[in-house]
Amino acid sequence: MGIIVRNLTKHFGDFAALDGVSLEFAPGELVALIGPSGCGKTTLLRVIAGLETPDAGEVILGGRDVGALDARERQIGFVFQHYALFRHMTVFENVAFGLRVKPRRERPSEAAIRERVHQLLALVQLAPLAERYPSALSGGQRQRIALARALAVEPRVLLLDEPFGALDAKVRKELRVWLRRLHDELAISTIFVTHDQEEALDVADRIVVMNRGRVEQTGSPQGVYDDPRTPFVYAFLGAANRFDGRLSPHGFVAEGAREPFAADGIGIAGQPGAQSVAPAHAFVRPHDLEIHPRRAARGDGIDAQVRRVIVRGASVRVELTGAAGPLEAELERDAWHALGVREGDGVTVVPKAWRAFALPQ
Repeated sequence: MGIIVRNLTKHFGDFAALDGVSLEFAPGELVALIGPSGCGKTTLLRVIAGLETPDAGEVILGGRDVGALDARERQIGFVFQHYALFRHMTVFENVAFGLRVKPRRERPSEAAIRERVHQLLALVQLAPLAERYPSALSGGQRQRIALARALAVEPRVLLLDEPFGALDAKVRKELRVWLRRLHDELAISTIFVTHDQEEALDVADRIVVMNRGRVEQTGSPQGVYDDPRTPFVYAFLGAANRFDGRLSPHGFVAEGAREPFAADGIGIAGQPGAQSVAPAHAFVRPHDLEIHPRRAARGDGIDAQVRRVIVRGASVRVELTGAAGPLEAELERDAWHALGVREGDGVTVVPKAWRAFALPQ
């Protein structure tokens, strides 16, 4: 089912949690809402679910304005970060709960409820645990049960608020792969909130980056990562080095560099080709930051010192410091060994791809 939100505004006192948010979600799409704490992600989810009432704006589900409907009437499944399972109920009873509290005229028979619950437990791969209580389950198992309970009432939309936020890194990775597979099987419209950018990039069909109650950018995960439109998106989505400097008709000149950065992989937002010098920031991904021995220094490079080297299997992360501040580079292990550089050595760093943004005047 398609979802449309138009000009949603929501204030809590003087704080604008949502500031004119408009978005469309295609039927069967899995969309991740990402952004810093307080940017409006969870508020948007709760407004769609009917758990919060907006000050202004519309929520349209399947072509129908649902502003006058309460949460139960919207046929939306909601999964919270902390499971919200009933401790005194077994796994089976937790999943069956939503079906058993339906109005009598809508409530399935007991046989139909049992069949539906067993189908869902098989779907989330926890059928053998039907008679256990939540206290006997792991965190990952509890979250899968919470998801099965949300699916029991056959929702038209599934909303997930930091569903894996309370779990350790290994379990998070396993569950996000499982969630993607489950979504592909069910083809249900799904929106999930996460602080984990890697999670969003791995799982979602599309991401929505939010900041201060507004949408900064939306698009495919790879598209937004490769083509960030604002400094906030560049810095927030994935690791990035920031260089202070200035834009000129010849490009971006970083503080500490004698020449503009090379034009290969160039990206300038603001006023490209401006005739006057403008203060700016340039952003460079760690894998786009080349390291050269100091003796091979280039005019468009910046002097730095290797502070720490962290080997991660086939790749190496290099932490540097210098006039440009702390920097981070990432390269293949063989390429690092070929440099012949050690911790404490002086080097020159050169961006091979970058994007500059003129500062507001």
